[in-house]
Amino acid sequence: MEKITIQTSSYDETENLGKQFASDLIPGDVILLNGDLGVGKTTFTRGIASGLGITKNVKSPTFTLIREYKDGRIPLYHMDMYRLEDSMDEDLGFSEYFDGDGVSIVEWPQFIKDELPKDHISISIRRSPESEDGRIIEIILRGDKYQARSFGGIK
Repeated sequence: MEKITIQTSSYDETENLGKQFASDLIPGDVILLNGDLGVGKTTFTRGIASGLGITKNVKSPTFTLIREYKDGRIPLYHMDMYRLEDSMDEDLGFSEYFDGDGVSIVEWPQFIKDELPKDHISISIRRSPESEDGRIIEIILRGDKYQARSFGGIK
C-alpha cells in the first residue's frame, strides 16, 4: 500500500491533477472517491474524464446513481452511492462494472463497502485550511496492479 499526498490551490489545479492521473488508468481500475459534499469529487472526476479523452460534460450522478461515458480511450463509469445509504440490501451488479471494460469511480463508497474489490485506488479530498479553493488530496494504492504505474508522474 502506497500513500501519496498532494495539495492543489484551485479548482483548475484539482481538475488538472485528475487529468494527469488518468494517463495510467486501464480497464478494470476502480477508484473510491471520498470527501464531504462540495469538496471537489466531481471536479477531480471531470479531470480524469478529460485525461481519458471524454468530451461529454461530466456531471455528478447523484440522482441517477451511475453515469456512463464511453467516448474516450476507455469508458468511464461514474457512480454516486450517497442515495444508497439506507437501502443497500440487494446486489445491483457493481461487479460487472468493476471487472468490466472501463474505469469505475465510486463516490460515497462506504455505502456499498461489501461490493467493493479488494484492489482499488482510494482518493480522499478535503479542504485546505490555507485557502478556500485549495484541496488536500490523499491517494492510496491498494493492490499490486497499481504499484508499477506512475499515474502521470504523480508518484
